Amino acid sequence: MKFKSFYSHLFQFNREETRGDFILIKFLEFVMLFQVLMYAWRWAGYMPLLSEVILPLGIANYLDVTFMFQSGFAYANAAIISIFMLIGFLDKWRFSYIIALLFFHLHYVSRYSQGEISHGSNLTAMVLLSFALAAIFFQDKSVRRKISFGFVIFFAGLGYVSAAMSKLIGGGIFWSDGAHMYLWMGERSIDRLSQDGFFEFNLLQQLMFEHYWLSTLILTFGLLVELSGFLLWFKKTRWIQATLLIGMHVGILVTMNIYFGPYIYILLIIGFPWNDWINRVLEKKPHSELNTLIDRRLYA
Repeated sequence: MKFKSFYSHLFQFNREETRGDFILIKFLEFVMLFQVLMYAWRWAGYMPLLSEVILPLGIANYLDVTFMFQSGFAYANAAIISIFMLIGFLDKWRFSYIIALLFFHLHYVSRYSQGEISHGSNLTAMVLLSFALAAIFFQDKSVRRKISFGFVIFFAGLGYVSAAMSKLIGGGIFWSDGAHMYLWMGERSIDRLSQDGFFEFNLLQQLMFEHYWLSTLILTFGLLVELSGFLLWFKKTRWIQATLLIGMHVGILVTMNIYFGPYIYILLIIGFPWNDWINRVLEKKPHSELNTLIDRRLYA
């Protein structure tokens, strides 16, 4: 029974799909589409500047991806990703998202083959994986949408918990020592200085350098928020945990100048009961053209 209850928190098979559910999940799918295309074309513009693989990742351990650095290949791969993403979004072929994901992986390991690994696109790729798996294993569109959304919530919570555990494994219980924050802020200042030619610490960063306890407190807060990522899995605590995680990402931006915008947007979508709020608005005009249009797509 407990597992069944947990299962229902994620996938909500115990209730009929509503118009609000449909709009929310379709909007998440649209945001995923936008983010994947953004990364695909941005990375395609960077790859021609590369010449060799320094740090092989994923499939690059078995495949020489230097061909992606040659003229046109990166843009061709971006075009393939875009085509299959659009086919998947329009629901024309259920296997299109998994193909897009494979080419997106090739894109990622080619772009980040120089010794620097990006985390900014990980959640976007995880959302794509969720939609791809649901499309492969479930033919009913309503079930597929519920599975996709549930997978996103589950993997997001698991990802944050895993990130916290990795920090504890790598740095031990003293990972949140304020001195570590000093080191990371210093490293980021060098990155920004080399990129922009100018950098100045903001007020919060200056306060953290002056007060060791403040740096330690902020790192401890971030670690605890990540450790509690599993609270995303439960409906009653989801909005609280999403708010804390968004606050953590804003804190990372202010303290270390690292922007996790795609994470914030996805958390805003999955973390709050937008579907219930949308239903309340739509129920005020039950016979509106918008409701009719949604019903055509919902029961297609």
